[in-house]
Amino acid sequence: MSPMPARAPRRVLVIALRYLGDVLLTTPLPHALRARYPDCQVDMLVFRGTEGMLENNPDVHQVFTIAERPAKGEVRAMVRRLWRRYDLALVPQPGDKPHLFGLTSARVRVGLVPPEAGHAWWKRLSLRHPLVIDEHMHRVHENERVAALLDLAPARTLVPPTAHVLRDAWGARLAALAPEAPPFDARRPYAVIHPSPRWRYKQWHAEGWRGLFASLHARGLQLVLSGGPGETESQYLDSLLEGLDENVRQAIVRVQGRLSLAELADLLRHATVYAGPDTATTHLAAACGTPTLALFGPTDPRQWGPSPAAGLDQPWSKAAPRQIRGNVLMLQELVRDCVPCQREGCDRHRGSHSDCLDGLATATVVAAAQSLVDAAVPAGQGAGA
Repeated sequence: MSPMPARAPRRVLVIALRYLGDVLLTTPLPHALRARYPDCQVDMLVFRGTEGMLENNPDVHQVFTIAERPAKGEVRAMVRRLWRRYDLALVPQPGDKPHLFGLTSARVRVGLVPPEAGHAWWKRLSLRHPLVIDEHMHRVHENERVAALLDLAPARTLVPPTAHVLRDAWGARLAALAPEAPPFDARRPYAVIHPSPRWRYKQWHAEGWRGLFASLHARGLQLVLSGGPGETESQYLDSLLEGLDENVRQAIVRVQGRLSLAELADLLRHATVYAGPDTATTHLAAACGTPTLALFGPTDPRQWGPSPAAGLDQPWSKAAPRQIRGNVLMLQELVRDCVPCQREGCDRHRGSHSDCLDGLATATVVAAAQSLVDAAVPAGQGAGA
């Protein structure tokens, strides 16, 4: 039996109930659907708070949101709202909620299921063609498996959000958002640095970030500090800045918590270099085509390495000190054979340290960042050029 409906689908629901980065990594599916069926209406269901990753996405008609931990009755209300509205539902995640909404929203469902049948037997029965998830395959390549079932073009083109902020508008925009910051000119070379991941166990050491800031400042780049709006993240960034020399600290434009994801994507598109750990912003920078330095520790790059703007043609290796794919340069510190362990740090909880990131030398990261700058900025050109 073909996994496709008998007729070309008029309405499709793509379900991406996970984190921000996962929503971005799912955008190739709506893109491939619209390329094959230009008149098809593609909607998406995501967790509330992640919909910003879909702002002004030309392939997505409507975005539905639900809380990550829904209040009583919220799941039932969403089921009623979506009930059999769609010809096809794509479920590219093996979790319970995605499959529940897929089952109730469309007559035909295609998607991924866990490798162990166990209590997930109903997920396999609910799909016209279940695909067993490969725990060592990149999420974008898993999407391609789903797309191939539907006879779609390869689903590898990530579609970042946009707020349609033009390059020459950034000087005035940042002056209004961060009046305490130095003047900014997006026509001059600049670096965007995002030191803070969602969880502590993905965090590089503070001394390293300070060294990177100082190095890029000495090279003449403007410095933009990115981060989420949370209080814990603000305190962490405050502590980083306090350890910097005054001249470096005064040169930083801090946009943390002041830009939407779509605005940040527009800013990233023109950056000379971006540096960050395993976080959604690193995936976003890679998708925007920014020369991206990704610092990885416990996370397995084969599954979760950033996807370059032109697509991930060659899979990431499990472990290598330095790897390049397209516009992305990834660093790992192979302190022992367990890297990457795919665990929550050395103490096995989200607030843990990770020896593989604590051991990643400042000089290694600075040299990698400078190599990206060298490739993007002619010799002798800096912020004063």
